[in-house]
Amino acid sequence: MVSIMSASSGAKVPWHFWVVGLVGILWNAFGCIDYTMTKIQGEVWLRSMGMTDAQITSFNAMPAWMTAVWAIGVWGAMAGTVLLLLRNRLSVPVFLVSLLAYVMSLVYAYGLSDQAATMPEGTWIMQAVILVGCIFFVWYSRMMAKRGLLR
Repeated sequence: MVSIMSASSGAKVPWHFWVVGLVGILWNAFGCIDYTMTKIQGEVWLRSMGMTDAQITSFNAMPAWMTAVWAIGVWGAMAGTVLLLLRNRLSVPVFLVSLLAYVMSLVYAYGLSDQAATMPEGTWIMQAVILVGCIFFVWYSRMMAKRGLLR
């Protein structure tokens, strides 16, 4: 396996670490952009993303605590990725909190509100992909911590 030496600790940093970090930055950037643009442009942004009147109404009915959960999920994932790239062991709990926030958003969408009813058919596929991505980042950061790569 190809590895790069770390100047600070002497631990071998595998090539996939940098690939996962780059993919994580790109992957999580969309969530951060979506959150920011929704806050800045509101309905204009939501319509540009293809949301219908019913979806926008349902989205706007979301309570403030769910907006906080959303923010924790997307910004936590980005923070976790940055911490991972900095080889900081705090990436593990930060990714875990982000995962829990995403799960809470699913609970809200499917159990506590009518959001799921307004979503386009097949939305669950993208939500499943996001969930798998969140789980992957928790797993990967834990694996890197166990290998001693994170300080």
